[in-house]
Amino acid sequence: MSEVKISAVTRTEFGKGAARRIRRDNKVPGVLYGHGSDPLHLTLPGHDLLLALRTPNVLISLDIDGKTSELAIPKSVQRDAIKGFLEHVDLQLVKRGEKVSVEIPVHTEGELAPGGNLLEHVLNALPVEAEATHIPESVSVSVEGLEAGASVLAKDITLPNGVTLAVEEDAVVLQVLAAQAEEAPEGAGEEAAEAAE
Repeated sequence: MSEVKISAVTRTEFGKGAARRIRRDNKVPGVLYGHGSDPLHLTLPGHDLLLALRTPNVLISLDIDGKTSELAIPKSVQRDAIKGFLEHVDLQLVKRGEKVSVEIPVHTEGELAPGGNLLEHVLNALPVEAEATHIPESVSVSVEGLEAGASVLAKDITLPNGVTLAVEEDAVVLQVLAAQAEEAPEGAGEEAAEAAE
């Protein structure tokens, strides 16, 4: 689990106009909440935050106004639908040693059994509970040799120590679908032969 240090400044201006001014300065408005405390409105450096959010479930060490330091994980990230730049971020306050609920990406390894079968990701991310400072970046699942009709359940995935499932054990994570054979419509071969004459 990677931990990234970002400097943040508390903000006192709110609303669309203030948010636009913040974004114009290549910064991102955000809110830090959790542990029963009042939400803290922040201004974060856009480039640093963008780089940090490339890592799934990144742990962010916030240096707020150069006075206090807090740990947080991203809970909600809003991006511009067309240009993709960050518009707003919600951060959840966490403490070292605290268990948090997160979703970790599921990666597959290996090749399916021959036959042109398709692998369907029913869950692209696996809901788990983990210590805030030990959230795995992803889990790997071997699909080597799986036949059509086979499935991988949540309980079949090996998780790192200290990480527990936050979904039913019988939840389907991956399944192998049989390849659909393409059938030529009846008479198509005859019509093609007649057209060739």
